[in-house]
Amino acid sequence: MSNRNNEYRQQRVAAYCRVSTDAEDQIESYKAQVAYYTDAIAKNPKWKLAGIYADEGITGTLLEKRDDFKRMIRDCDRGRIDYILCKSVARFARNTVDSLKTVRKLRAKGIGVYFEEQCLDTLKVENEMFLGLHSVMAQSESENISANVRWGIRQRMKSGTFKFRYNLLGYIKGEDGEPKIVESEAYYIRKMFEMYLQGSSLVQIKNFFESERVLTKKGETVWSQNVIKSMLTNERYCGDLLMQKTFVENPISKKSRKNRGELPKYYISNNHLPIVDRSVFQAVQAEMARRSNKRRVSDKAITEFGKYSGKYALSELLVCGECGSAYRRKTWKKRNGDKEGVWVCVNRIDHGREACKDSVTLHEKALQEAICRGLLKAYADFGGAMDCITTALTYAITQSDEILDIYAIEQQIKQIDKDLDEIIVLRERTQGDKGKYDTEIRKFSQQLVALRQQRDLQKQKMDAIPQTRFEIERLKKMFQEKENFINYHDEVVRCVVECIRVSSDSSLSIILKGGYTVEEKVAS
Repeated sequence: MSNRNNEYRQQRVAAYCRVSTDAEDQIESYKAQVAYYTDAIAKNPKWKLAGIYADEGITGTLLEKRDDFKRMIRDCDRGRIDYILCKSVARFARNTVDSLKTVRKLRAKGIGVYFEEQCLDTLKVENEMFLGLHSVMAQSESENISANVRWGIRQRMKSGTFKFRYNLLGYIKGEDGEPKIVESEAYYIRKMFEMYLQGSSLVQIKNFFESERVLTKKGETVWSQNVIKSMLTNERYCGDLLMQKTFVENPISKKSRKNRGELPKYYISNNHLPIVDRSVFQAVQAEMARRSNKRRVSDKAITEFGKYSGKYALSELLVCGECGSAYRRKTWKKRNGDKEGVWVCVNRIDHGREACKDSVTLHEKALQEAICRGLLKAYADFGGAMDCITTALTYAITQSDEILDIYAIEQQIKQIDKDLDEIIVLRERTQGDKGKYDTEIRKFSQQLVALRQQRDLQKQKMDAIPQTRFEIERLKKMFQEKENFINYHDEVVRCVVECIRVSSDSSLSIILKGGYTVEEKVAS
């Protein structure tokens, strides 16, 4: 006769307790359950305490999240438990499948579970039908509770009273209950946005943060590119709040899914203090979209889209004027053993000299010097360059044909100013009737007033667009310092240059953002 079936041996009895939340009243219930079963088993002379297994603040719908429940089942498998006491079927499991599966597995080993509220002993086969009914009722109750909770959450979302989640770096809950900025963390968040706009890739930002020993929200020193991307696209950093980005499929699996239109989303603007300016946030979203839509530069690329690299600004900007392919940086080894960077047409690299026989190979130092000379020309014509850039940037964002008129208006104003000066000079020189000159002067003056009013009105419209204002301020800041263009800097080139076309005679067409173009030749 086995020890488990020996009627003279004390039965090794365990108890399982569980509460599903960390609320104070639930915790008291949890403590009461533990104390009750400890005392009940100790008072029965036929029982020997095999252990009290308890999961605190854990859901009953998922077995894998209940560590003590799993430990109890392992001890059953090891022959350490003969019988289990539990308050109710709902405490044991709210998932019908898990409940029946576990009970049958234990019964096959001769281990019973007694549910006090239902007076059910699972060792009695006739009780399985009642156990199934109570399990279904427990699962249904869980589903109803979950549905009520979800309804309440969505009502708070609709009314804008849903609580802020502090699961991101940079914010803590303030004494007034509102989100408070943690400046030591906010510094690096702003740095992240700044680096991205300056051309850094996600990998470069990751490496920088790890070298600076910046801690993630979980307190780790190793950063993930996905975490960085998620932070760069998180609207909470600009003071807004988008609710119901994800949802739970059902209370049993508790699998979270991205909301792709299955449920409504709720967006609240200016919900809390921002860490980054809204215009900076919008500029990052635009830059991220641009990078994700970057076309491949080589026929040998596997996918249709190219991979962004933050290592060299010219990898994205330098284009062969002969075949339209991008230029790529290569390293040449000199006879003396030194290495030199050169830029070569990708078409020529992939398919040989004949594929683009007229394209030129550019030595990096000479190329950078030529770009600086071209940018200094644009700096000398700061007003004209900024007018062109401002107009084009605003049109790109607003798609308003009215905005395109600003550059044309500026040119008209300049021409009328010139004509007016000439007429004034002629009027002063004439000895005869000056009436016709006065008429022309009044006409031109009226035209100037009208054009300037029209120009100012369009500029006011542009200033009202945060993204345009931010981009223009970035460009103005670059053009305010001549030193930015004396020596080559990748971040300066990324900021102001749209494209650089290379011709077969080694001349460059440097096209600034907005279409303003300067020509410069690379020294041989």
